[in-house]
Amino acid sequence: MNLSASSAAKLPSLSSPRFRGVFPVVPTTFTASGELDLTSQMRCVDFMIDAGSNGLCILANFSEQFVLSDAERETLTGAILKHVHGRVPVIVTTTHFSTDICAQRSHRAQLAGAAMVMVMPPYHGATIRVSEAQIYEFYARLSDAIDIPIMVQDAPVSGTPMSAQFLSRMAMEIKNLAYFKIETPGAASKLRELIRLGGQAIEGPWDGEEAITLLPDLHAGATGAMTGGAYPDGIRQIMDAWTSGDQEAATVAYGKWLPLINYENRQGGILTAKALMKAGGIIHCEAPRHPFAPMHPDVRAGLLETAQRLDPLVLRWGK
Repeated sequence: MNLSASSAAKLPSLSSPRFRGVFPVVPTTFTASGELDLTSQMRCVDFMIDAGSNGLCILANFSEQFVLSDAERETLTGAILKHVHGRVPVIVTTTHFSTDICAQRSHRAQLAGAAMVMVMPPYHGATIRVSEAQIYEFYARLSDAIDIPIMVQDAPVSGTPMSAQFLSRMAMEIKNLAYFKIETPGAASKLRELIRLGGQAIEGPWDGEEAITLLPDLHAGATGAMTGGAYPDGIRQIMDAWTSGDQEAATVAYGKWLPLINYENRQGGILTAKALMKAGGIIHCEAPRHPFAPMHPDVRAGLLETAQRLDPLVLRWGK
C-alpha cells in the first residue's frame, strides 16, 4: 500500500518522534525496614510531574530494580501507571536475560499502559554474554511480542559493546526498536554516528547517565534525556532552551546545573534523588535496600549544599 507524502510525514521518525524531552528515572521508595512505601512512591511521582517531567521511566537501575522481586515489580508498575493516569507517558524497564521473560514482562507493561519499554541486551554477572546474532534475535522476538516502542539501553553495566553500525541496523530492520539511550564513553560521537547511519529510523537518540554529557549529546542530535529524578525542572531549563533554538541559553543553563549533575553522577549516585526528596519532605525515607549501603553523611551534606545553591523544586515541594 502506497502512502501519500503527507501521511508518510506523520510516521514516527527522527524528525517526528513520539516522545522527546526530559524523562527522568523514578526512584523506588522503601520504608526504613525495607518494605515498599507506596504512599511515598506516589508523592515522588506527583512531584516529578509537577517539576516538569515530559515523561517518566520506572524500574530502571536508578530505581534499584535489582533489589525488587517479580511480584514487587508488578505491584509498582500497576500502581504507578494507575496513579499517573495518562498525565505523562511512562517508560517501563523490562530487562531480563531470558528472551521469553523479557517479552512477557514487556507485554504485561504494555497492557498496564506503558508508553515504551527500555531493555538492556542480555547479560548476567561479570562474564555471561551472548553473541551479536543472539542480541539481534532477542530484540526481534521482543518486538514481535509488543506494539509499543523499544528503547535500547546501551550502558557499560551490561558489559556488552554494541556498535553504532549494529544499533542502526536493528533500528532499520526491527519494527518497534526505535529509541536508544546511549551511556557509553564518547556518547556524543556514538549518537552522531548512530544518526548518520540510521537516519529517520533512529526515532529517539537519547542522552543518559544523569545528563553528565547532555550538552555535547544535544550538539550530536539527542532529542531526549533520561536523568535522575530529583531536578527535572533544572534539566528542562537546558532542554527547553535547546529545543527553542537558543544554544547560548542552553549552555548557560547547563553550566548552572552542572555542579549538581556532577555531584549526582560522581558522588551521590543512585541514592541522590531519594536524599533530595527526603530533604524536601516528599518521601518519608531515603534508605536503600540491604546490601546496598546508605549514602555517607558527608556525601549527603555536600549534595544538599550543592542543591541549595540552585533552589530546585525538590527542596520545596513537600514543605
